[in-house]
Amino acid sequence: MTNKKAWIIGWVFCSACLLSFTDGFKFDYPYFVQPKNFPPPQYNFSKNRQNEAGFQLGRKLFYDPILSRDSSTSCSSCHLQATGFTHVDHAVSHGIEGRKGTRNSMALINLAWNTSFHWDGGVNNLEVQAINPITNPVEMDNSLTNALKSLNKSAIYKTYFFKAFGDSVATSQNMLKALAQFTVSFVSYNSKYDKYVRHETGGNMTEQELNGLKLFRINCASCHKEPLFTDFSFQNNGLPMDTFYKDLGRYHITQNPADSFKFKVPTLRNIEFTFPYMHDGRFKKLKDVINHYTSENTEGGIQKSTTLAHELQTPIKLNPNEKKDLIAFLLTLTDFEFLSDKKFGFPPE
Repeated sequence: MTNKKAWIIGWVFCSACLLSFTDGFKFDYPYFVQPKNFPPPQYNFSKNRQNEAGFQLGRKLFYDPILSRDSSTSCSSCHLQATGFTHVDHAVSHGIEGRKGTRNSMALINLAWNTSFHWDGGVNNLEVQAINPITNPVEMDNSLTNALKSLNKSAIYKTYFFKAFGDSVATSQNMLKALAQFTVSFVSYNSKYDKYVRHETGGNMTEQELNGLKLFRINCASCHKEPLFTDFSFQNNGLPMDTFYKDLGRYHITQNPADSFKFKVPTLRNIEFTFPYMHDGRFKKLKDVINHYTSENTEGGIQKSTTLAHELQTPIKLNPNEKKDLIAFLLTLTDFEFLSDKKFGFPPE
């Protein structure tokens, strides 16, 4: 083969790879999709190459309560697909034996673009994120050692691990990698909003929704940046401190007073179904959230403090119709295909 022919073939191959990356097709990984209107992911796939068997093992682990101390609680207990992989039946998450946590579980959406996890950013790698809920005394209340013992007693899991990693023995590393292979695939990118920005069928916005988008870009987009609808920062959004939990947010991790009352900016994707809202689930309705951001020094309104986000030093001004328009836009972020995609649901027996 001449050098010229080799160069042409290589150029065509690279061009095809680039097209598959930017046009929303799958690339090298069976279940992860890179939407064309999204930036490149932050997750390092080269260290945990996704494969069919690994994905299915992670899926089984995600829905299996075997990882908890008494086999009563699974990842899916607090992260339901139909609600954007969070829960909706109580303000803060409930774990083993009905024990209450102190925060509302975060929605597991578009994790491949995250570089930190949890409301306080206490974990910086998706492949170790699952350690927290497994070992937390009010969540699964287990140890990795005991969880692995349970898995290694199961003939079914021996088969799953062998298919995924070529070794029937369950190790913490492979267990966590399998869970990451599954959850990194939670890509939500087919909402009405997405079809609108991609000029696709189904993306026709109403006048009210378009006005809501305009209002959103003026008042909300500084923290909830498109297209992921978060900038992944930690902000004090002016919530009055909950007198029961007295949660100081990121300060618990950094011990830096400048991080007091700061919590991770959550994605707004599928927000129609991810209620209740805020880190402690204090608001049940979107109108309550918007009322918080448009009021000051009233119950539920923005509270001034030294760490309050710069963007909220002055409350957002919206009239009643504008609030309705903003909510109408937020509803266009619902991705029904993602919420009902069978490959993310409970695994077949």
